[in-house]
Amino acid sequence: MDPLLVGFDPSVLGLTQASDWQYIWANRGYLFNGMILTIALTLVSVVLGFLLGFPAGTIEVYGGPLLRVPVKVLGVVLRGTPILVIFMFTFFVLPITDWFPIHRVLPVGSAFVAAIFGLGFRSAAYQAQLFRGAIQSVTAGQMEAARSVGLTQLQAIRHVVVPQALRRSIPGFQNEFTIVLKDTSIAIALGLAELLTRSYNLFQTAEHTGAALEALLFISAIYFVLTFATNRGLDYLGEVYRVPTGESS
Repeated sequence: MDPLLVGFDPSVLGLTQASDWQYIWANRGYLFNGMILTIALTLVSVVLGFLLGFPAGTIEVYGGPLLRVPVKVLGVVLRGTPILVIFMFTFFVLPITDWFPIHRVLPVGSAFVAAIFGLGFRSAAYQAQLFRGAIQSVTAGQMEAARSVGLTQLQAIRHVVVPQALRRSIPGFQNEFTIVLKDTSIAIALGLAELLTRSYNLFQTAEHTGAALEALLFISAIYFVLTFATNRGLDYLGEVYRVPTGESS
């Protein structure tokens, strides 16, 4: 059985006759395990999105038609497709676990892998536009100056354009990170035992069907803390690595 497609057994949870808030609090460890899975899913998906999105954004600016056109078309398709449909495609259509047999090394199943690639592909489409805009924000005069001192185009992109583009992309990247974090909840459609799935399991027990409000408020607080901490951390990173005044003039 897929190790991350949990079959919920209410007998393993405590306080089956307690008040709803006591019931949720007593099973906080069960929810926190879902939080860890949510964080892992977010981090891996964002990294995958970066590894695919940054080259795609660069190609859209500097690539030739043979590369630029298919990258643009694929990006439009991914951005225009609901994330749930992408999940269905990566889970039921693409042989993701055959291409990337992660489950043979790590205790994860096909649902986790499908969710990673679904979120990663969609994030890559948005990150490509984020980085494209950041690259284009670097003035053409800087590229000309780099070429005039003997740098090749590739060297100028690497040493002049990319460092500034990465710095300028931090505010937009902050927003993308938050979106991916919240979109992990849609993995409930795959049966993945992330935070929302586990909260749903809690209030679906016969003794605590009325605990839906408490369970959802509890995980909403967790999502808020994760989002707030991420935003503050990236705000600090953006301040530390911001382009100094006059550097891009």
